[in-house]
Amino acid sequence: MAVNLSAPNPAQLYPVAGVRLGVTEAGIRKAGRKDLTVMLLEPGASVAGVFTQNRFCAAPVQICREHLARGAGVRALLINTGNANAGTGEEGRQRAVRSCVALADKLKLAPEEMLPFSTGVIMEALPLERIEAGLDGAIADAREDNWLRAAEAIMTTDTVAKAFGRQLMIDGALVSITGISKGAGMIRPNMATMLGFVATDARVSQSLMQRLATELAEASFNRVTVDGDTSTNDSFMLIASNRARHAEIESLDSANGQALKTALLEVARQLAQAIVRDGEGATKFITIEVEGGRTQAECRQVAYAIAHSPLVKTAFFASDPNLGRILAAVGYAGIADLDQGCIDLYLDQVHVAQRGGRHPDYREEEGQRVMRQSEITVRVALGRGAAADTVWTCDLSHDYVSINADYRS
Repeated sequence: MAVNLSAPNPAQLYPVAGVRLGVTEAGIRKAGRKDLTVMLLEPGASVAGVFTQNRFCAAPVQICREHLARGAGVRALLINTGNANAGTGEEGRQRAVRSCVALADKLKLAPEEMLPFSTGVIMEALPLERIEAGLDGAIADAREDNWLRAAEAIMTTDTVAKAFGRQLMIDGALVSITGISKGAGMIRPNMATMLGFVATDARVSQSLMQRLATELAEASFNRVTVDGDTSTNDSFMLIASNRARHAEIESLDSANGQALKTALLEVARQLAQAIVRDGEGATKFITIEVEGGRTQAECRQVAYAIAHSPLVKTAFFASDPNLGRILAAVGYAGIADLDQGCIDLYLDQVHVAQRGGRHPDYREEEGQRVMRQSEITVRVALGRGAAADTVWTCDLSHDYVSINADYRS
């Protein structure tokens, strides 16, 4: 069961002018479930993406990178669940290309204007014939208010669809933002979530889009982890349809640029945190704040060491304040000159460790009280500098093992 995560509110998933979404049941892996989605973009849309850093990346990731690099523009995204088309070699590449050709033929566009995305089981051939057979139904279903169905259609082991929207005013014009994501396991993205799509009708210069997408991912999806695994298929796409009635944003440092980025980041963070809240078998949502480092990277390094420790994560599942495990993770994070005598540790507002040792006023019942909560903040002060950073994670339960042991069955 997801941790304090409700199903999306359809009233808060705003249609984005110039972006239509269509969904169908193609039977890619299982019958009777939505598993094929098209996202159709009107001419003039600006698109940028951030992809997995896993060198064993899936065929659709390879094709997306190639198509974006050509700069021909993007008119459609094709998303399937049930099959990752990863670990499938040259045949997998060819099937990804052919899926783009099939969609392009239906839309009377160029294959290079299509971007394919896949998620699901690795090392199984993409059932191209089922995708091709489902295209007509997905295209016929396409409409601007179809975000919730699309969020449901990209799920795999997710228990809750993930979708959020936001509106703001720019120069007197109403601007809409809506995003969807999926992911519950194999999450330590090193860029983004397994799949994430955020669209806005704001007018944004294409020259800003890649920087904006990268900065959004870095401050949201790059701060979450469920199990420390980086997927072969991670993809985060940012789309600006350029339909809103305001002057084009040409600088992220302008007032309008900052306002848009803030709103986009709010949606991206909600999507990223939703993945952790819906982590496979998760019962706790944990915020790890590390401060007093010399650099943000150093703080993030310590935060991830804590977030990835099976001993720490299982202690949280058991509500066991075995907090020496957290200090041990700080110590092996890889900071060679770390002075343990400068480290303080807090659970929420409970001061657990002071200058590297147990705080004289700390009582284990206080730690246990915090550990029983469904949402917990771990704060570590390194005492080395002024930098800080935050990572979001979850606990590790019996169900995580069961879900992943049974995933292909």
